[in-house]
Amino acid sequence: MRTNYVLIDYENVRPDTLTVLDKEHFKVIVFIGANQAKIPFEMASAMQRMGDRAKYIKITGNGSNALDFHIAFYIGQIATQEPQAYFHIVSKDTGFDPLIQHLKTRKILACRSLDVAKIRTAKVTDSKSPSEKMAIIVTNLQQRGAGKPRTVKTLSNSINSLFQGQLPEQDLSLLLDELQKQGIVTTHGTRVSYVLPA
Repeated sequence: MRTNYVLIDYENVRPDTLTVLDKEHFKVIVFIGANQAKIPFEMASAMQRMGDRAKYIKITGNGSNALDFHIAFYIGQIATQEPQAYFHIVSKDTGFDPLIQHLKTRKILACRSLDVAKIRTAKVTDSKSPSEKMAIIVTNLQQRGAGKPRTVKTLSNSINSLFQGQLPEQDLSLLLDELQKQGIVTTHGTRVSYVLPA
């Protein structure tokens, strides 16, 4: 499985727990602001348990985007060494979104999450049953608002991407069939429409 780098903007988001990331394919980098002097014990303990898969980067300078630029730099550096890696920026800062869009045009997999618990692959990795996978797909579609896929092909690609491109073709077909059986997705030729649960 590809390595998932989780880059946490600790000035912006302070996770309660990192347990969901305590798996071999996750590497965690916590970016600490220049004026941040304390880390809660639970956080430090979780980082320590991950050993060399987790590290802190303390920013030395101040500035409105100093920490953001550090995150962007490390993504670029790591992507050069590991082009297959997946990058998760944990931040409430929407300023990262244009960077993520640009990375995608360069075939670099990246997304932004508001919280560690909302990281897609953390949930996907833990999910085993079809019903758990369905719940992940539906939640993702709900979060996308007007940006939901509009064709069967893009929906298919979107679901496969959600599962890190690891879904066998047969499983993907079964999930698409189940979405239609439950009335969540309706197909009109190659087009799709949605009736998502509230």
